Amino acid sequence: MTLSHDVAGDGPALVLLHSGVCDRRMWDAQWPALVAAGYRVVRCDFRGFGQTSVADRPYSNAEDVLELLDGISIERAALVGASYGGQVALEVAALRPDLVSALVLVCSALPGHVPSAELVELGEREDALIEAGDIAGAVELMVDTWLGPEANDAAREAVRRMQGLAFEVQLAAAEECEPIEPEVDVTAVRAPTLVLSGTHDLPDFRQIAAQLPGLLPDARHVELPWAGHLPSLERPSAITDLLVAYLRERIPIA
Repeated sequence: MTLSHDVAGDGPALVLLHSGVCDRRMWDAQWPALVAAGYRVVRCDFRGFGQTSVADRPYSNAEDVLELLDGISIERAALVGASYGGQVALEVAALRPDLVSALVLVCSALPGHVPSAELVELGEREDALIEAGDIAGAVELMVDTWLGPEANDAAREAVRRMQGLAFEVQLAAAEECEPIEPEVDVTAVRAPTLVLSGTHDLPDFRQIAAQLPGLLPDARHVELPWAGHLPSLERPSAITDLLVAYLRERIPIA
């Protein structure tokens, strides 16, 4: 099964992995700049998001990404992951340290993280709205929760469209299999890593960001005082500049 994806550009490979409330369109603002900077850029939709259908059998998002890269003949790549996409990036980098040249983790989740009571309660509120048939209410809960104070109307509408489509795709399926999260040891990651967090994000993700430099061999943590959970949508140009600067430092263009 191939994930729906886009590929553009030449040069070192760079893979963009989306959050669990968005799809690959969350990188629309960064996409052309990264291609222009000299990278071969790939972005994909996980199963049940965007243009990728839900799974009808057990699967792993990390294995799906590895299968995608193999299918387009990429043997080494930098990974940029937001939120749940950051967790998938860590899983890939732990499973295949030889494949990953660099990591950028944006408000990342962490394999094996035990969610706080606040995060569990959020999930319960979302589930209750969906079970009551209030899909619009569930979408607005996600928009209000995950975007920081600097998000403009365009950012809110973008998350509204992406989360709404994810609910539509997932609820339309006769049966949906939950992803299998591989047991990985993130200390196996060898890639240099930039960890970004948002001051206005939920505590779980701020704590994960503070924890990661102690787990990874070459990681730098930068907290963005203006950001919520989705800074690539909240201040697109700021995140583009951070990505280009870090990647040029770690993966120079020949």
